[in-house]
Amino acid sequence: MFLQIHKSKIHRAVVTEANLNYVGSITIDEDLMDASKIFEGERVQIVNNSNGERLETYVIPGERGSGVICLNGAAARKVEVGDIVIIISYAWMTLEELKNHKPIAIFPDEKNHLA
Repeated sequence: MFLQIHKSKIHRAVVTEANLNYVGSITIDEDLMDASKIFEGERVQIVNNSNGERLETYVIPGERGSGVICLNGAAARKVEVGDIVIIISYAWMTLEELKNHKPIAIFPDEKNHLA
């Protein structure tokens, strides 16, 4: 049996951009991607703490050290710059793999940088 389990998250990131005229996705600073083990092209869930919206999209890397969190395409309609979001990734695991699994959570500051 496989279970879909919380793999990692970027907790309380600040939306820096919303770009309606882009072909879908979320752009995330590569430093945040590395720290959270979220990968280019990976499917993620975005939970908007500011307005309650939830959506799914895929990740594209943003400039390292920039702090960018940009919702692109139709997702741009679900956020405003300054909104607080949680970006969550999931993985399929067996019961055996789950025994040793520890989800990763990172907590960027108000500029989306790690301390």
